[in-house]
Amino acid sequence: MVDLGDIHPGASAGDTQHAVAETLAELMRSNIVPIILGGGQGHTFSQYLAYEMLERTANLVCVDSRFDLGEPGQGLADTSYLSHIVLRQPNFLFNYSNLGFQTYHVDQPGIELMERLLFDVHRLGELRMNIADAEPVLRNADSMSVDLSSVRRADAPGTSRPGPNGFLGEEVCQLMRYAGVSEKITSVGIYEMDPAKDEHGVTAQLAAQMVWCFLDGFRSRTNDLPWLDRKRFTRFRIPIKGHDQELVFYKSTISDRWWMDVPYRAEQEARFERHHLVPCSYGDYQAACREEVPDRWWRTFQKLA
Repeated sequence: MVDLGDIHPGASAGDTQHAVAETLAELMRSNIVPIILGGGQGHTFSQYLAYEMLERTANLVCVDSRFDLGEPGQGLADTSYLSHIVLRQPNFLFNYSNLGFQTYHVDQPGIELMERLLFDVHRLGELRMNIADAEPVLRNADSMSVDLSSVRRADAPGTSRPGPNGFLGEEVCQLMRYAGVSEKITSVGIYEMDPAKDEHGVTAQLAAQMVWCFLDGFRSRTNDLPWLDRKRFTRFRIPIKGHDQELVFYKSTISDRWWMDVPYRAEQEARFERHHLVPCSYGDYQAACREEVPDRWWRTFQKLA
């Protein structure tokens, strides 16, 4: 573990953005997992640009109470970076997932847009009832971005937009451990910390503990990926009435984690070889046994088609 120091602001916001993206891309080329601390969440766009530079199709997960789509025509900002990622051409974003959006911070057109784009979003209340539902989402991610304002003010007062509701400190640490265990995640950003508002350094301590939990998960990685070695997995094939496709599941004999195999056209192999095996839960397998097609499978199938 190495502290590489600070990236100082450039002459323009674009210069800073380019410096961050180039640094991340170079680290990832060397199989180093960077953790970015500080700055605004607009640097999620810089994280995305690193994958563009590497020409890798990526899945992005944001822990955020909002979608940060901004207003139509708005320039790149901490509140509008997502629309700039979605609209960028050529586009290397395969999937976006939101963990912890709060309904009163999100308008209905934003939710409808997420549905049209086949993105998956998870409301705060639903996740807090079972935080383990976030594990397959993070296992499918290449890049993770955390807005510390998504944590309630009592646990993280030193943020750009502190609020009374949000994840508990231990919950966001659990999310970080899930991210650490995920073999796919290759970059993490922790953003929107405001030291001027940080009472007794509580938010800084939380950020440090989040990094610790990520590292604790990282050291537990087992290279447990179905496309690397199918011999370490048990395959289950389930026919679904009324559908041409059968559902194929893989269960790891090492970690007991589950994946779904989503079919795609052979000519798309190079682009989608890392995205057709979708992390899922035992609940998804149980749903398939009841002849219900899991939402994760259907969204991915539509994208691959």
